Amino acid sequence: MSLAVTLSRAQEGVTAPQVIVEVHLSGGLPSTSIVGLPEAAVREARDRVRVAIQNTDFEYPSRRVTVNLAPAELPKDGGRFDLAIALGILAAGSQVPRERLDDCEFLGELALSGELRAVPGILPALIRARRSGRRIVVPLANAAEAALIGEGDVLLAGSLAEVCAWLRGQAELVSPAAADFHDQPACGPDMRDLRGQYQARRALEIAAAGGHHILLIGPPGTGKTMLAERLPGILPPMTESEALESCAIRSLSGEAIDPACWRRRPFRAPHHTASGVALVGGGSSPRPGEISLAHNGVLFLDELPEFSRQVLEVLREPLESGQIVISRAARQSTFPAEFQLVAAMNPCPCGYSGDPLHACRCTPDQIHRYRGRISGPLMDRIDLCVEVPRVPIAEFAAMRGPRDDDSATVRARVINAREKALLRAGQANAELSVVNLERDCALPSAEREWLQETLDTMGASARAYHRILRVARTIADMEGGAGCVEQSHLAEALHYRRF
Repeated sequence: MSLAVTLSRAQEGVTAPQVIVEVHLSGGLPSTSIVGLPEAAVREARDRVRVAIQNTDFEYPSRRVTVNLAPAELPKDGGRFDLAIALGILAAGSQVPRERLDDCEFLGELALSGELRAVPGILPALIRARRSGRRIVVPLANAAEAALIGEGDVLLAGSLAEVCAWLRGQAELVSPAAADFHDQPACGPDMRDLRGQYQARRALEIAAAGGHHILLIGPPGTGKTMLAERLPGILPPMTESEALESCAIRSLSGEAIDPACWRRRPFRAPHHTASGVALVGGGSSPRPGEISLAHNGVLFLDELPEFSRQVLEVLREPLESGQIVISRAARQSTFPAEFQLVAAMNPCPCGYSGDPLHACRCTPDQIHRYRGRISGPLMDRIDLCVEVPRVPIAEFAAMRGPRDDDSATVRARVINAREKALLRAGQANAELSVVNLERDCALPSAEREWLQETLDTMGASARAYHRILRVARTIADMEGGAGCVEQSHLAEALHYRRF
């Protein structure tokens, strides 16, 4: 029977759906046709594959070759199917054994010489292949990403000839050396670099312990960016699954992955001129944006009011759902976007409103319009609003105080607070539902009435009520003891809601 089947993976967001490559040889004039919704790069594979097979000292069939890429309704693009198509043609012509193709998947673009070239966005395919229990053969040039999966599940090949020799049992393919998954020391900026700003440091630690979003407001040069850059260093280390998810998104975007620091939480800081597509992702072939590249990490938006109003509004749904769904006429892609938002802004257009050392040149209307660039629905999703005032120059030369902890010390407290939340509720504070959170807080009637009256005075929404309880719950976990939510915890949480 002149029919062979090989397996490969398409690039469709982070899902990497399986593609079945069916090759059939039949009589008729020599020709090659590829069906199954291929795009231009896939249709051109017939020429690359033919020349690569001939230059690898194999015989290209002088028959009618039909290649079907199933499922037919899934668009296929890129050169990632070249290796699977070439092996299917060789197996259909009985030049390589077909039975060796059953439990393996193949990815790789072929050069005309038969060499295998790297494939972008390969990590999602590696993860899916491992979950399906199959081995996967990938180009040697993708060894850095393949090392994150571990030995045994992934095989590396430098050319079509090496893969054919392995299928014939004449040689062995190497496996990538497994990446080190031990906890790596933080190499980013350290909290010890900061002087003063104890209220902002406290709020940053609360945000890290509870996974809360935070807005830093202050004059220029007061350390807002320094604070934001140090948040990843005090967050708990990523688990293996979280690290693989983050690296898979970076792989889709074409960014290089360094196995030496693959477990460090991402920190993304797009410029305020970024478009909505750059922020959430998109394009004719949907690609991840900054919010997905910040998955399991931090998204820092400096000069928040300078962003376009339409750009900021696209953040509202991802902040609630933790994912972004990009719909186009031909396809729909879903990318994860569970990030911590850290935003920074000046108090007014000139930057010096409330600064005792500089006179503000802005009128009340200008300040109102400036702050009005941030919509109420977006502000409602930010848990902590913190003022970052000017620090006197004399404090820079002063001796470090007992509250000037380094990132390692703060990180230990954050991990301890998160462990308390998981042991108490079985889930993190940021994931608690309203019903579970109210049951978990168990506020006395007097404190509940005080909170409700305060919220009514502030004009807070039901979402704000939920987020205030979560922040108070985090503060109680950080305080130690029985971890009960008290009025002092609620008062501090309410303090951070004022904008």
